Amino acid sequence: MDITQAKTFLAIVEGGNFMAASKRVNVTQSTVSARIKSLENELGKLLFTRTKAGCNLTPAGHQFYRYARSLVRVWEEAKHHVAVPEGFEDTLIVGGQYSLWNRLLLRWVPEFLKIAPHVAVRCEIGMPQSLVREMVEGVMDLALIYQPEHRPGMIVEQLLEDRLVLVTTDSNLSFVEHYIFTDWGDAFREMHAAAFPNLHTPRLTLDLGALGVNLLLNKGGAAYFPERIVQPHIDKGLLSLVPKVPSFSYPAYVVYQDNFSSPAIMKQALDTLFAVAQHAVDGELPQPYWA
Repeated sequence: MDITQAKTFLAIVEGGNFMAASKRVNVTQSTVSARIKSLENELGKLLFTRTKAGCNLTPAGHQFYRYARSLVRVWEEAKHHVAVPEGFEDTLIVGGQYSLWNRLLLRWVPEFLKIAPHVAVRCEIGMPQSLVREMVEGVMDLALIYQPEHRPGMIVEQLLEDRLVLVTTDSNLSFVEHYIFTDWGDAFREMHAAAFPNLHTPRLTLDLGALGVNLLLNKGGAAYFPERIVQPHIDKGLLSLVPKVPSFSYPAYVVYQDNFSSPAIMKQALDTLFAVAQHAVDGELPQPYWA
């Protein structure tokens, strides 16, 4: 058995079927099937029962799952330590969703580097599914996610509570006239539908996270964004809050590996992260250079 087979097995478990797994590991569905067939031959057990709806783990598959996670994690940790740059004690790999880099993680990085000069840092950005997958595989050590999944070996803590507020570039117009729908996930869609049952699907929908603010400023319109991110633009008069409409809670979470190689380094990372998050909530972060 090789690590590729174990990663493919985990991709099927995470994706729910072979087709989803093929997209996750960037190979054809037939290659996924061949890898699993080879793995089942080596183990002498069937790992999945195939159905029209997807596939389910067999009892042997359930048993192998925790070992596959351990195998991939140990392999990734080995690569992790071998790749530590010369002169540093360890490397911390950190990921986050787009909106959580904006005015949060970008402020955290220099603070952490300042107090942990012996640690190298690798920063990544991505969608929740890819971040969770890298956490499961042990490729990533810490991630900031709005809607995390609880998985074995990972600790999830609420970091801050963003509030999604409706802002507009033109307070003289009714926001309905130039409304842009920003997609902040299932929970937001449900709350939004309940709050605006008569608001028809707008012409423009954004699934760009905080990057959508740039489009809003350039095009004009009204849309929901985290207050933490749009506040600098409100302060400069580029945006204004739409009155008498609801805001929505949008908590962000930090997910980190329970067995990171150096608990002391992880504690430093978390302590500085929570400190920066508190400054963000209190509105104490410096103005961004682009505001």
